[in-house]
Amino acid sequence: MPTYVRTEKCDGCKGQDKTACMYICPHDLMRLDKDGSKTGHAMKAYNQEPEQCWECYSCVKICPQQAIECRHYADVVPMGASVQPLRGTESIMWTIKFRNGNVKRFKFPIRTTPEGSADPYGDKPEAEISKITDHSILFTNATHSCDMSQFTAS
Repeated sequence: MPTYVRTEKCDGCKGQDKTACMYICPHDLMRLDKDGSKTGHAMKAYNQEPEQCWECYSCVKICPQQAIECRHYADVVPMGASVQPLRGTESIMWTIKFRNGNVKRFKFPIRTTPEGSADPYGDKPEAEISKITDHSILFTNATHSCDMSQFTAS
């Protein structure tokens, strides 16, 4: 379900040119309504195309005012329940409120490596396009092998 901004909580990241949610959104959906002409709320962030939301929770987690929420699926978060993350400098605290009023909190560390420093391929060899049809060298076959004879009919 798409994210939405609670205007009573949003402070537009204190009037900066780019809000935290605008910075983090991978689909570039979040906008700041500087003069209130789009939403009727000046200096408030908003999701310009909710139907295009990837539901990645990036904006929800980064919002310093906890002003962004997500309409959850009923099978995950039934009516009357809620899930809200609070991002700190070293962790994210998830607060789960159940329909019966019970509240649970889970704390998870966040990655602290500098932005852009992650090496997604690690020590894996660079792909050779000439070998693209050779299934014996698939990425997962480097550490696992499978004897296909056990699957043949006798």
